[in-house]
Amino acid sequence: MYRFLLTPRWWGINVFVLLAIPFCIFMGSWQLGRFEDRVRDHRTAEATASTARTEPARPLATMLPVTTETSGKQTIAKGRYGKQLLVPGRELDGRSGYYVLTLLRVDGGKALPVVRGWLPGTADPAKAPAAPTGEVTVTGALQASESPGSNGVSTAGGLPAGQTAAISAASLVNLVPYTPYDAWITLDKADSGMKAVPPAAPDNTGLDLKAFQNLGYTGEWFVFAGFVVFMWFRLLRREVEFARDAELGLLPETQGAEGSAEAGEKASEESGTTPATPSATA
Repeated sequence: MYRFLLTPRWWGINVFVLLAIPFCIFMGSWQLGRFEDRVRDHRTAEATASTARTEPARPLATMLPVTTETSGKQTIAKGRYGKQLLVPGRELDGRSGYYVLTLLRVDGGKALPVVRGWLPGTADPAKAPAAPTGEVTVTGALQASESPGSNGVSTAGGLPAGQTAAISAASLVNLVPYTPYDAWITLDKADSGMKAVPPAAPDNTGLDLKAFQNLGYTGEWFVFAGFVVFMWFRLLRREVEFARDAELGLLPETQGAEGSAEAGEKASEESGTTPATPSATA
Protein backbone atom coordinates (compact mmCIF):
# COMPACT_ATOMS: atom_id res chain seq x y z
CA MET A 1 0.00 0.00 0.00
CA TYR A 2 2.88 2.36 0.70
CA ARG A 3 4.77 1.57 -2.46
CA PHE A 4 3.76 4.99 -3.82
CA LEU A 5 6.37 6.49 -1.52
CA LEU A 6 9.01 5.19 -3.94
CA THR A 7 7.61 7.08 -6.92
CA PRO A 8 9.55 10.11 -8.26
CA ARG A 9 6.76 12.44 -7.16
CA TRP A 10 6.97 11.32 -3.56
CA TRP A 11 10.76 11.31 -3.61
CA GLY A 12 10.57 15.01 -4.44
CA ILE A 13 8.01 15.66 -1.69
CA ASN A 14 10.06 13.79 0.90
CA VAL A 15 13.30 15.56 0.00
CA PHE A 16 11.55 18.94 0.22
CA VAL A 17 10.15 18.09 3.67
CA LEU A 18 13.50 16.80 4.95
CA LEU A 19 15.15 20.07 3.87
CA ALA A 20 12.37 22.48 4.83
CA ILE A 21 11.90 21.36 8.44
CA PRO A 22 15.56 21.77 9.56
CA PHE A 23 15.75 25.08 7.70
CA CYS A 24 12.65 26.45 9.48
CA ILE A 25 13.94 25.26 12.86
CA PHE A 26 17.35 26.84 12.20
CA MET A 27 15.85 30.19 11.18
CA GLY A 28 13.46 30.18 14.15
CA SER A 29 16.33 29.43 16.54
CA TRP A 30 18.42 32.20 14.96
CA GLN A 31 15.64 34.77 15.35
CA LEU A 32 15.14 33.66 18.96
CA GLY A 33 18.86 34.12 19.55
CA ARG A 34 18.65 37.65 18.14
CA PHE A 35 15.81 38.46 20.52
CA GLU A 36 17.76 37.07 23.48
CA ASP A 37 20.80 39.12 22.44
CA ARG A 38 18.69 42.29 22.42
CA VAL A 39 17.27 41.46 25.85
CA ARG A 40 20.78 40.89 27.19
CA ASP A 41 22.04 44.14 25.62
CA HIS A 42 19.05 45.96 27.11
CA ARG A 43 19.84 44.66 30.59
CA THR A 44 23.51 45.55 30.15
CA ALA A 45 22.59 49.08 29.04
CA GLU A 46 20.30 49.50 32.06
CA ALA A 47 23.03 48.28 34.39
CA THR A 48 25.54 50.62 32.75
CA ALA A 49 23.17 53.58 33.07
CA SER A 50 22.53 52.85 36.76
CA THR A 51 26.24 52.66 37.57
CA ALA A 52 27.48 55.37 35.22
CA ARG A 53 26.69 58.23 37.57
CA THR A 54 28.56 56.60 40.43
CA GLU A 55 31.73 56.09 38.38
CA PRO A 56 34.28 58.89 38.15
CA ALA A 57 34.22 60.89 34.94
CA ARG A 58 37.02 60.08 32.54
CA PRO A 59 38.68 62.40 30.00
CA LEU A 60 36.98 62.61 26.64
CA ALA A 61 40.00 61.34 24.71
CA THR A 62 39.93 58.03 26.59
CA MET A 63 36.24 57.45 25.83
CA LEU A 64 36.30 57.73 22.05
CA PRO A 65 35.13 56.30 19.76
CA VAL A 66 31.72 55.79 21.33
CA THR A 67 30.75 52.13 21.75
CA THR A 68 28.05 50.28 23.65
CA GLU A 69 30.58 50.02 26.49
CA THR A 70 31.27 53.76 26.76
CA SER A 71 27.87 55.14 25.74
CA GLY A 72 26.10 56.68 28.73
CA LYS A 73 29.22 56.84 30.88
CA GLN A 74 30.50 60.03 32.45
CA THR A 75 33.14 62.04 30.67
CA ILE A 76 34.81 65.38 31.33
CA ALA A 77 36.03 68.01 28.90
CA LYS A 78 37.46 71.54 29.08
CA GLY A 79 37.13 74.35 26.59
CA ARG A 80 35.21 77.45 25.59
CA TYR A 81 31.65 77.55 24.37
CA GLY A 82 31.13 78.66 20.79
CA LYS A 83 28.20 78.50 18.36
CA GLN A 84 24.79 77.58 19.78
CA LEU A 85 22.04 75.67 17.98
CA LEU A 86 18.54 74.48 18.84
CA VAL A 87 17.26 70.95 18.29
CA PRO A 88 13.45 71.11 17.90
CA GLY A 89 10.87 68.38 18.25
CA ARG A 90 12.27 66.68 21.36
CA GLU A 91 10.01 65.32 24.10
CA LEU A 92 10.77 65.15 27.82
CA ASP A 93 8.37 64.05 30.56
CA GLY A 94 5.58 63.79 27.98
CA ARG A 95 5.96 67.38 26.80
CA SER A 96 7.23 68.70 23.48
CA GLY A 97 10.18 71.03 23.44
CA TYR A 98 13.73 71.46 22.19
CA TYR A 99 17.33 70.93 23.19
CA VAL A 100 19.80 73.76 23.61
CA LEU A 101 22.99 72.54 21.94
CA THR A 102 26.26 74.46 22.28
CA LEU A 103 29.59 73.56 20.71
CA LEU A 104 32.47 73.34 23.20
CA ARG A 105 35.75 74.24 21.51
CA VAL A 106 38.53 72.09 22.84
CA ASP A 107 42.23 71.86 22.04
CA GLY A 108 43.14 70.89 18.50
CA GLY A 109 40.49 72.97 16.76
CA LYS A 110 37.74 70.42 17.32
CA ALA A 111 34.42 71.00 19.04
CA LEU A 112 32.28 68.79 21.28
CA PRO A 113 28.48 69.15 20.96
CA VAL A 114 27.05 69.72 24.45
CA VAL A 115 23.32 69.52 25.22
CA ARG A 116 23.07 72.06 28.02
CA GLY A 117 19.37 71.37 28.68
CA TRP A 118 15.79 71.19 27.44
CA LEU A 119 13.08 73.84 27.20
CA PRO A 120 9.35 73.35 26.50
CA GLY A 121 7.49 74.77 23.53
CA THR A 122 8.59 75.84 20.07
CA ALA A 123 12.27 76.40 19.47
CA ASP A 124 12.98 80.06 20.13
CA PRO A 125 16.54 81.48 20.18
CA ALA A 126 15.36 84.36 22.36
CA LYS A 127 14.36 81.97 25.15
CA ALA A 128 17.52 79.86 25.02
CA PRO A 129 19.97 80.98 27.74
CA ALA A 130 23.37 82.12 26.53
CA ALA A 131 26.30 79.86 27.24
CA PRO A 132 28.80 80.75 29.99
CA THR A 133 31.83 82.70 28.82
CA GLY A 134 35.46 81.90 29.44
CA GLU A 135 36.99 78.48 29.95
CA VAL A 136 34.61 75.92 31.41
CA THR A 137 34.79 72.32 32.52
CA VAL A 138 31.76 70.21 31.64
CA THR A 139 30.75 66.78 32.89
CA GLY A 140 28.06 64.68 31.29
CA ALA A 141 26.99 61.40 29.77
CA LEU A 142 28.70 60.47 26.52
CA GLN A 143 26.37 59.75 23.59
CA ALA A 144 26.84 58.42 20.07
CA SER A 145 25.92 60.53 17.06
CA GLU A 146 22.23 60.34 16.22
CA SER A 147 20.78 59.08 12.98
CA PRO A 148 17.49 60.30 11.45
CA GLY A 149 14.51 58.25 12.58
CA SER A 150 16.12 56.86 15.75
CA ASN A 151 15.30 57.90 19.33
CA GLY A 152 12.76 60.46 18.15
CA VAL A 153 15.15 62.17 15.75
CA SER A 154 13.19 64.06 13.11
CA THR A 155 13.78 63.36 9.43
CA ALA A 156 12.23 66.64 8.32
CA GLY A 157 14.41 69.10 6.46
CA GLY A 158 14.19 72.80 5.77
CA LEU A 159 14.73 73.93 9.37
CA PRO A 160 15.34 77.61 10.08
CA ALA A 161 18.87 78.89 10.51
CA GLY A 162 20.33 78.05 13.89
CA GLN A 163 18.52 74.71 14.16
CA THR A 164 19.46 71.09 13.48
CA ALA A 165 17.34 67.95 13.44
CA ALA A 166 20.03 65.49 14.53
CA ILE A 167 23.03 65.75 16.81
CA SER A 168 25.72 64.22 14.67
CA ALA A 169 28.99 65.18 13.07
CA ALA A 170 27.45 64.76 9.62
CA SER A 171 24.65 67.22 10.43
CA LEU A 172 26.81 69.78 12.23
CA VAL A 173 29.81 69.92 9.93
CA ASN A 174 28.02 72.33 7.57
CA LEU A 175 26.48 74.42 10.37
CA VAL A 176 29.48 75.30 12.53
CA PRO A 177 32.96 76.61 11.71
CA TYR A 178 34.63 73.81 13.67
CA THR A 179 35.28 70.12 13.20
CA PRO A 180 32.72 68.41 15.45
CA TYR A 181 33.43 65.20 17.30
CA ASP A 182 31.46 62.15 16.23
CA ALA A 183 29.90 62.16 19.70
CA TRP A 184 28.11 64.50 22.11
CA ILE A 185 27.37 64.77 25.80
CA THR A 186 24.33 65.73 27.84
CA LEU A 187 25.07 67.63 31.03
CA ASP A 188 24.19 66.07 34.36
CA LYS A 189 22.95 69.45 35.58
CA ALA A 190 21.29 71.71 33.07
CA ASP A 191 22.26 75.38 32.80
CA SER A 192 20.09 78.39 33.62
CA GLY A 193 16.78 76.80 34.62
CA MET A 194 16.65 74.28 31.82
CA LYS A 195 15.90 70.60 32.43
CA ALA A 196 18.69 68.09 32.11
CA VAL A 197 18.31 65.65 29.23
CA PRO A 198 18.72 62.02 30.38
CA PRO A 199 21.12 59.89 28.32
CA ALA A 200 19.61 57.54 25.79
CA ALA A 201 20.45 53.86 25.47
CA PRO A 202 22.75 52.90 22.58
CA ASP A 203 21.10 51.84 19.32
CA ASN A 204 19.94 48.23 19.09
CA THR A 205 20.14 47.69 22.86
CA GLY A 206 16.52 48.32 23.80
CA LEU A 207 13.36 46.25 23.72
CA ASP A 208 12.09 48.21 20.74
CA LEU A 209 10.04 47.20 17.71
CA LYS A 210 12.98 45.33 16.17
CA ALA A 211 13.31 43.13 19.24
CA PHE A 212 9.67 42.09 19.13
CA GLN A 213 9.91 41.61 15.37
CA ASN A 214 12.61 39.01 16.06
CA LEU A 215 10.28 37.32 18.52
CA GLY A 216 7.43 37.35 15.99
CA TYR A 217 9.66 35.90 13.26
CA THR A 218 10.65 33.14 15.68
CA GLY A 219 7.03 32.07 16.00
CA GLU A 220 6.48 32.29 12.24
CA TRP A 221 9.36 29.98 11.40
CA PHE A 222 8.24 27.35 13.90
CA VAL A 223 4.68 27.62 12.55
CA PHE A 224 6.05 27.06 9.03
CA ALA A 225 7.83 23.92 10.23
CA GLY A 226 4.61 22.60 11.76
CA PHE A 227 2.67 23.48 8.59
CA VAL A 228 5.12 21.47 6.45
CA VAL A 229 4.68 18.42 8.70
CA PHE A 230 0.89 18.84 8.65
CA MET A 231 0.75 19.04 4.85
CA TRP A 232 3.01 16.00 4.47
CA PHE A 233 0.74 13.89 6.67
CA ARG A 234 -2.32 15.20 4.87
CA LEU A 235 -0.92 14.26 1.46
CA LEU A 236 0.15 10.87 2.81
CA ARG A 237 -3.30 10.20 4.23
CA ARG A 238 -5.01 11.15 0.97
CA GLU A 239 -2.67 8.91 -1.03
CA VAL A 240 -3.27 5.97 1.33
CA GLU A 241 -7.04 6.42 1.10
CA PHE A 242 -6.84 6.50 -2.70
CA ALA A 243 -4.78 3.29 -2.74
CA ARG A 244 -7.22 1.58 -0.36
CA ASP A 245 -10.20 2.63 -2.51
CA ALA A 246 -8.45 1.26 -5.57
CA GLU A 247 -7.97 -2.09 -3.87
CA LEU A 248 -11.69 -2.18 -2.91
CA GLY A 249 -12.79 -1.21 -6.41
CA LEU A 250 -13.99 2.21 -5.33
CA LEU A 251 -12.40 3.99 -8.25
CA PRO A 252 -13.11 7.27 -10.06
CA GLU A 253 -16.01 7.68 -12.56
CA THR A 254 -14.33 5.98 -15.53
CA GLN A 255 -13.77 2.88 -13.51
CA GLY A 256 -17.33 3.14 -12.20
CA ALA A 257 -18.71 3.11 -15.81
CA GLU A 258 -16.77 -0.06 -16.61
CA GLY A 259 -18.18 -1.65 -13.47
CA SER A 260 -21.72 -0.77 -14.62
CA ALA A 261 -21.15 -2.44 -18.00
CA GLU A 262 -19.92 -5.62 -16.34
CA ALA A 263 -22.99 -5.62 -14.10
CA GLY A 264 -25.25 -5.29 -17.19
CA GLU A 265 -23.64 -8.27 -18.93
CA LYS A 266 -24.06 -10.38 -15.82
CA ALA A 267 -27.78 -9.48 -15.60
CA SER A 268 -28.34 -10.41 -19.29
CA GLU A 269 -26.74 -13.82 -18.83
CA GLU A 270 -29.00 -14.56 -15.88
CA SER A 271 -32.14 -13.59 -17.92
CA GLY A 272 -31.06 -15.73 -20.93
CA THR A 273 -30.78 -12.80 -23.34
CA THR A 274 -27.79 -11.69 -25.28
CA PRO A 275 -26.73 -8.14 -24.77
CA ALA A 276 -26.86 -5.98 -27.85
CA THR A 277 -23.60 -5.36 -29.59
CA PRO A 278 -22.85 -2.27 -31.48
CA SER A 279 -23.14 -2.46 -35.29
CA ALA A 280 -19.91 -2.76 -37.25
CA THR A 281 -21.14 -0.03 -39.59
CA ALA A 282 -22.26 3.42 -38.74
